[in-house]
Amino acid sequence: MMNISPARLAAGAATVSVVLWASAFVSIRSAGAVYAPGALALGRLLAGALTLGIMCAVRREGLPPRAAWRGIAISGLLWFGFYMVALNWGEQQVDAGTAALVVNIGPILIALLSARLLGDVMPPRLLAGMAVSFAGAVTVGLSMSGESGSSVLGVVLCVLAAIAYAAGVVSQKPALGAASPLQVTTFGCLVGAVACLPFAGQLVHDAAGAPLSATLNMVYLGVFPTALAFTTWAYALARTTASRMGATTYAVPALVVLMSWLFLGEVPGLLTLGGGVLCLAGVAVSRSRPRVSPPGGPVVPSAPRREPTLD
Repeated sequence: MMNISPARLAAGAATVSVVLWASAFVSIRSAGAVYAPGALALGRLLAGALTLGIMCAVRREGLPPRAAWRGIAISGLLWFGFYMVALNWGEQQVDAGTAALVVNIGPILIALLSARLLGDVMPPRLLAGMAVSFAGAVTVGLSMSGESGSSVLGVVLCVLAAIAYAAGVVSQKPALGAASPLQVTTFGCLVGAVACLPFAGQLVHDAAGAPLSATLNMVYLGVFPTALAFTTWAYALARTTASRMGATTYAVPALVVLMSWLFLGEVPGLLTLGGGVLCLAGVAVSRSRPRVSPPGGPVVPSAPRREPTLD
């Protein structure tokens, strides 16, 4: 049986999360046209919580330890709850390009917060890769922005969504030191669903008149980009720094462009394609590691040892 290193497993888990989160933008376009922002967030979280609950029952995962609950509660309220509602609402006020541009300050905020609160080291390659990826995200955002303009409310909502996303990720990291990725994801999703319960009436109202395709897209958002992708994200986050994981999400704009091209027939322009390439190049740089000198490499002579003396 082939053994896969923990680093490769973590990288694979991060890739699954990024691909599924990119696919979420395509599904949100369908469901978001019918469901109100809060209703869509609640429906997505309920579908995700049900899926995660089944996974926990199969794996016989119990309640998380008390030490993990603070991080779970904060990430559940901010990332699972507030972020989803604010982003859904913001994308109704601004075009997709502006939303993508503003929300992509999130990884930068993650790096700043994790360096301050978690003591994460910021190596030059990570900073350089994030700079390249952010330039790519700006290029994609500007190339996709419409001429109709964006409301101040929409931009503010996207900024708040980015702040909530960053704070949620940084809060989740310590919880993963005490609880399993599945426990952290499941109960974070439950906290977010409870926080969104005031939208239950709107969800029932919207579901009554929604076409089947929109409802299926909402269920898809709950099962795959929420239940599965957040679990694989937590698995990878437990094995690396929050800053490096945040930088990985810069691949999302490039994948959104590709998926919109394949599934929606939206042919990207050269500027959009160039921005997507920059995003992926920046992720590759941020996740690379400096070369280690081979065992047979040159040996630097050490200074002669000085024997201690008594003064």
